[in-house]
Amino acid sequence: MSFARVRALAVVGILIVAAAVFVIVAVVKDRQGGPAADSKKCAEGAVMANARLPRQEDVKVTIFNATNRPGTGSDVANDFLSRRFKEAKVVTAAPNPPVTKPTDVVAVIRFGPQTVGAAWLVRAYFLDQARSEFDKARQDDKVEIILGGKFRQLPTTTEVNQEIAALGNPVLPEGTCAKDDS
Repeated sequence: MSFARVRALAVVGILIVAAAVFVIVAVVKDRQGGPAADSKKCAEGAVMANARLPRQEDVKVTIFNATNRPGTGSDVANDFLSRRFKEAKVVTAAPNPPVTKPTDVVAVIRFGPQTVGAAWLVRAYFLDQARSEFDKARQDDKVEIILGGKFRQLPTTTEVNQEIAALGNPVLPEGTCAKDDS
């Protein structure tokens, strides 16, 4: 064996030992807490919210027609049903109707803690042009849609899918924390 080969093997051996020591020291001295440790904490007074993005088959919507065009609510309900939503009902009189007709918006989406993810999905059906109203006291599993004066029609499936991708994962409203899915 030549002197150059012995020297090369010695250098490689020293590098391997140094790398092993460096890895062991890094693992032993690691003190960082992962995101899992922080996600279990919920602020005092915060409401547990379901921010999981559901499939259309799991979403229930209630539609109020606040436009000046009769039958628009029924058309939108049928459109949601044809897009495989679990339930889409049109309500003409309800215990919590819109106080005023929203003429300056496409739609208003009202939801509670159980339907944060579902409301995020419905928001994509209005191309993120709907105003969201979160009520932490709501306990139902429905998303209310109030069609506003600027509403014309629901977008195509392709446009909705692009908007879902653009919106990303649901964002929790203020005063809530994520419900544990385990």
